[in-house]
Amino acid sequence: MSGGTAVSTRRLVHIYRTEGHDVAALSGVDLSVAAGEVVGLLGPSGAGKSTLLSLLGGLFRPSAGQIHIGELELSAATTQQLDELRAGTVSLMLQGARRNLLPYYSARENVTFAQAAARRLGIDGLLDPAEVLASVGLVDDVEAPLAALGPAQLQLAALAVALAPGPSVLLADEPTGQLDHRSRDTVLEALHRINAGWGTTILLVTHDPDVATSLPRTVTIRDGRIGGEGRAGEEYSVVSADGFLPLPAHALADLPPGTLVRFHPVDGTYQLLVEDEGGPA
Repeated sequence: MSGGTAVSTRRLVHIYRTEGHDVAALSGVDLSVAAGEVVGLLGPSGAGKSTLLSLLGGLFRPSAGQIHIGELELSAATTQQLDELRAGTVSLMLQGARRNLLPYYSARENVTFAQAAARRLGIDGLLDPAEVLASVGLVDDVEAPLAALGPAQLQLAALAVALAPGPSVLLADEPTGQLDHRSRDTVLEALHRINAGWGTTILLVTHDPDVATSLPRTVTIRDGRIGGEGRAGEEYSVVSADGFLPLPAHALADLPPGTLVRFHPVDGTYQLLVEDEGGPA
């Protein structure tokens, strides 16, 4: 395996049209993920997490802004470059295991099919399908019909298919969604094992707080922007490139929209001063 690839966005905007109206799914996302890093994407439904994954996977081009996967800037990439990106560099694992699998193939046959598609686009040096399946912890029933597999096995099979072309970036949309705790932990262990052994850069969407706490870094998306980051159990707000500073959700009860604040430098840091009509609070 070739290790991970860095991922970054700058002032990323994506607008789509629905029912005659323009809707901003992303409104200036600045994100930087180092090669080999594991990052969880958090946020409420409709915040833009799945849209971000689709853009990073090169499924469509952004309305504005830049996306870099390694040295490749996606908005300026040719169709062939995007095909090669999706074939070997970046794999997108859709939400729901069965959406990633051909139902009439076994787990092994699904991996073999995914590798054949990669080879047609010039990707070589791929692992044997049995090695890919074993790397995610799926060694039993790999020749069985998918209907015979349990939820955890199905999700591991979907993960193996995403890893079949040996990507350096894995984008996973709710890979532990709708799983019981034991199955969830099995899939998480497989993801961490792939990251440790292959060095793959992993971005995964989750709504599960237990999954979030198991990750070294989380990024919260709120209203189409980066709303905060979590690192080693600490939550941080993130200043965007245009100077936007979102408040954490728990602070909004004390600092509702319209509150006046000032930043005051104190010994190399900044103190937040809240003002009301009578002056500083």
